[in-house]
Amino acid sequence: MKRIAVFCIPAHGHTNPMLPVVRELVRRGNEVRFYSFREFQEKIERTGAAFMCCDDYLPKLTAKEEKQMKKVSATEMAVQDIRTTAAMDEYLHGEFTTFKPDVVYTDSVCFWGKLNAWKYDVPMVVSTSTFAFNQMSSTYMKNSPGEMAGLIFGLPRVSKELDQLKGMGYKVKGLFALIQSDNQTDSVVYTSKRFQPFAESFSDHYLFAGPSLLTDTKPDKAHKRPLVYIALGTVINDRPDFYRKCIEAFAGENLEVIISCGKTVDIAGLGKLPENIRAADQVDQPEILSGADVFITHCGMNSVSESLYMATPMVLYAQTNEQKAVARRVREIGAGIPLKDDSAAGIRAAVREILNRPDYQRAAQECCDDFRSCPGAEGAADFIENAPHSSDGVDLIADLNQANVGLQIAYSVLCILLGRILFSFISLNFLWLYIVLTIFLASPVNKLLQKAVYQWLVRTKLKRPAAG
Repeated sequence: MKRIAVFCIPAHGHTNPMLPVVRELVRRGNEVRFYSFREFQEKIERTGAAFMCCDDYLPKLTAKEEKQMKKVSATEMAVQDIRTTAAMDEYLHGEFTTFKPDVVYTDSVCFWGKLNAWKYDVPMVVSTSTFAFNQMSSTYMKNSPGEMAGLIFGLPRVSKELDQLKGMGYKVKGLFALIQSDNQTDSVVYTSKRFQPFAESFSDHYLFAGPSLLTDTKPDKAHKRPLVYIALGTVINDRPDFYRKCIEAFAGENLEVIISCGKTVDIAGLGKLPENIRAADQVDQPEILSGADVFITHCGMNSVSESLYMATPMVLYAQTNEQKAVARRVREIGAGIPLKDDSAAGIRAAVREILNRPDYQRAAQECCDDFRSCPGAEGAADFIENAPHSSDGVDLIADLNQANVGLQIAYSVLCILLGRILFSFISLNFLWLYIVLTIFLASPVNKLLQKAVYQWLVRTKLKRPAAG
């Protein structure tokens, strides 16, 4: 039996995948304390773990900070995570020195879990509720110029907050060391190797456990008319305008429609519903998806995993960069289509395309079979109990980083040589233009070369084609 400390941020999408694993850890006789928030107390206590309430340590947000959090601002989320860590310092010092956990199981963006594991030298297993992201898989994330600027200009503020933690004895290397995946940290990822982009680039420190769900339900698509399920998750779901378009799109159609609106939307404000449409603030999503023929989704990782686990193809309505990355992978495996036109007519046309082409359902079924063959909660529990792990496999990212240094040097030398040749024929007045051009081209050229080197490494070191 081991003593296991579990940490997570106050978010359903991050907490839910941890619950089946915690339940399995408790079933095996481990002593588990789950440090979380009152909103999740009932769910956590049903697993058998001891619920440790942390609400009093959450910082009080100003109106501006709360607005930024609702926009899923990376800077604001990092700052509040750091402040929560500082607020919990004394409390967690007492926990780590009296409870003395043998292992920490913490969400990937829960700073107080990670930092305290490092501070007290306790083996740590990271819970990754999205894809695992490194320099290859992060190419699926496309940040807008505004988001990039927000992150860059927000770094001084984040660094100032991190400096305060250093004075409290925390081993802080920087923001990116806290949030990025690396090939030395034991991590559980709740998807399969087949669905994870660039899965071969991750070391044996990663367990691709498959979706972690508290359900034994299996797909059952036998019903009189097709079932369409609509949900936009638990964060950015205040979209009565979108739900009304869905109602308009499917009113009187030969379909059953279920809409999960979330608790922020007044269902009565949607008007009188047609006989074939139902709406609720909350539903048993896996149960509904087990019978659904189409899922209109915001493309959160949990929702997509549940959909594919129940062999349900999707209409993809991603809102954030992370969701767009998940949506891209669904498109690549052929189990969904993007909603490019969110008018009533566009929504209806997208659903009809899914229903009229059986290849979408076949692709979802293939992914269902793949997910159900993964190690699951039992495999994740084994992995956590036996932490820390070693890795004897090839580290493609380390090899790629080493190659990147050579590529950057080669690019610089090539630019200098070309410049010497070019400016032996033309005026030096154009030198500034040449320098600007070489700087501008550096990033796209480096990406192309990096991709080529990565594919070469996969072929030579793993002796197989690279997966996307």
